[in-house]
Amino acid sequence: MNLQTKLTLWYVLLVAVLLGSISAVDLINNMQQRFDATLAQAETYKVVAGKYVTKTLNSQLSTPLPKALSDPVLANDLSDLLRTNAIIEIAVTDPKTYETLADSSPDRVGVRAEHYPDFRRLVIDDPWWEKWRVLRGSDRRFYQLEYQLGEPPDHILVSVLVIIAPALIKNEINPIMNHDAWVAVLFLSGAICITFLFSAVAIRPLGRLRRQLDLIARGEYEPEGPGTAKPATDDLSVMASKVSLLGQRLRGAQYEVSDLRGNIDRLLQDLEDAVFIFNRERRLVFASGFVEKFLSKDRGELPDQTIADVFPPSTTLGLLIAQTSQTGRPIRNRRVPLRAQGEAESGPAVVLLSVDVLETLPGGVHAGSGLLVRLRDPEAQRKLGRELQTADRMAAINRVSAGVAHEVKNPLNAILLHVEVAKAKLERGDTDVAPQMEIISREILRLDRVVKTFLDFNRPVELNLADVPLQELVAEIVDLARPQAEAGGITVHVDQQAEGVEVRVDRDLLKQAVLNVAVNAMQAMPDGGELRFESFATEDTAGIRISDTGVGIPEELREKIFRLYFTTRQEGSGIGLAMTFRIVQLHDGTIDFTSEPGKGTSFFIRLPIAV
Repeated sequence: MNLQTKLTLWYVLLVAVLLGSISAVDLINNMQQRFDATLAQAETYKVVAGKYVTKTLNSQLSTPLPKALSDPVLANDLSDLLRTNAIIEIAVTDPKTYETLADSSPDRVGVRAEHYPDFRRLVIDDPWWEKWRVLRGSDRRFYQLEYQLGEPPDHILVSVLVIIAPALIKNEINPIMNHDAWVAVLFLSGAICITFLFSAVAIRPLGRLRRQLDLIARGEYEPEGPGTAKPATDDLSVMASKVSLLGQRLRGAQYEVSDLRGNIDRLLQDLEDAVFIFNRERRLVFASGFVEKFLSKDRGELPDQTIADVFPPSTTLGLLIAQTSQTGRPIRNRRVPLRAQGEAESGPAVVLLSVDVLETLPGGVHAGSGLLVRLRDPEAQRKLGRELQTADRMAAINRVSAGVAHEVKNPLNAILLHVEVAKAKLERGDTDVAPQMEIISREILRLDRVVKTFLDFNRPVELNLADVPLQELVAEIVDLARPQAEAGGITVHVDQQAEGVEVRVDRDLLKQAVLNVAVNAMQAMPDGGELRFESFATEDTAGIRISDTGVGIPEELREKIFRLYFTTRQEGSGIGLAMTFRIVQLHDGTIDFTSEPGKGTSFFIRLPIAV
C-alpha cells in the first residue's frame, strides 16, 4: 500500500471518527433532553396528584382514610394524568404497609406497591451510558418519584408514587436517531468523495515522488522531457524536483564510482592482489584485482554468490574464511595453499590471506557486518620487497657517495693549492719547496685513507645469519654499554617486551650497529643523563629502541646523520652511524629516529621476525 492510499484512508477514517463523535454527542444530548423532559413532567404529575389526594381527603374528613381514597373521582383524575408513554402509573400508598390505597389503574387498589429506584437520581446523577442501558430496556426496569403528604417523618398520611418506564422514551428518540444516522451517512459519503478528490489533486506529486525514488533505488533515472518541467507550487512539488535533481547527481556519482572502481582495479592488478567484499548476508558485492589469477573463474560470474560458492569450505582457504565469518576474528597475511593435492596447476600454489570484518551496524558480527577478503601472491610481495630494498640501498649509496665526495674534495683542493705554491717558488728560483711537498704528501695519505675506508664500506659482507632471541641480544648490548655509561654518570634502564621473539641476524654485526648508536647517545650526554634500551615486537617485525636525554639533533642536520664521514664532533670519524645504517640494510631492516633539541633522541631499529 503506497503513501497516497494510506493518506486517503487516514483522511476518511478521521472524517468518520469526527462525524461519529458529533453524532454520538448529539444523540446523548437528545437523550438527556428527553429524560429531563420526562422528569419535569413526572414532577408535575406528582404535585397535581398530591393536590387531587389532598382535595379528596379534605372533602371527606370524617371518612376513614382508605375509604376516602377509594373515591372513583380520584381514580379518574389520576387516570386522566397519564398522557405520556413513559409515565405508566400513579399510585397512592400507605407509607407503613405499602398497600395501594388509590391508583390510576383501579385493579391495582389493595395490592402491595413495589419500591423502585429514584428516577431523579437516574436523570441527574447517573452517567449517560447508564441512561442508554436503561433506555434499551434490556432489564425491564422501572423508576419512581415519591411525594409524601403530611408532616414527615412521623405524621406522613400517604405517599404519592409516579411510576416511570424509561425504556418507553426510546420511541420518542428513534426518529431523532434515524435522522442523525442519515445525516451522518450523507456527510461521510461527501467527505469520502472530497477526500478522494483532494488526494487525486493535492497529493498527486507523491506518486511522482514515489516513482522517482523507486527508480533511484534500482540505480536508474528517468529524465524529464523538455516540456514536462513546471515550476514548483507546493512543498510536495518542491520535494519531487529535489529528488529529480538527486537522481541526476546519483547518476553522475555512478559514473564516478565506476571510474574509481576501474582505478582501484588497475591498482590492485599492478600489485597482483585480489579483493572481495561480502555483505551481511555473506554474498559477494565487490570483486576487484587479479581475481582470475587466484580463482580461475570469470569475475562476471561471481557477484551475488555466497562465500561458500566463491571459496568452497572443502578447501583450506574456504575453511579459514568461513571460520572468520563465524567468529569475527581477523586473519593477517597467513600463508595458505591455494590448490588441493592433485588439482591442476593454475596461478600461485600459495597465497597470503587477509580477512577483516567490516562493522556496519552495532551488535557484533552477525548483527550487521560485512567481510573483506584479500589474496596476495607471496612471490609478487617478495619481488616488491626486493625492489624497495634496492631503492633503499641506492639511496644509501647516494648518501655515502655524497660524503666521500666531500671528504675527497678537501684533500684535492689542498694538494692543488700547494702544487701551485711550489710551482711559483720554482719559477722564482726558490728551490725550498719541502713544506709544500710535506703538505701534499700528508693530503695524499689522507686521500688514500678516505678511498680505502670507502672501499671497505662498500665491500660485500658475508653475513653469518642465525636465529637469535631478541631479548638476549639486547641484554648482551646493555652489558657492553653499561661500563662506559656508569663511568660517565649515565643511568641505564632496560625494558624488554619481546619475550619469545627471534630475529635472523648476524649477531656480531648487529651488536656493532646498536653499540654505535649507544655510543653516540652517551657522547650526547657529557654531563650524565639516562640511557634507555627497549625491545618490542609487532605482528611482523621486532624492534630495538635506544633513547637518551641528551642535547638532541638540530633540524638542519637530521638529513645528514647517516652520511659517511659526516660528524658534528671534532674528534669524530663520521663512520659509526653510516656503518649502522648499512648493517641494518643488510638485514632487510629499517632505522629511523625522533629528536627534540634539549630533551633527547630516540633511535628505532626494526627487523623482520624469524619464521
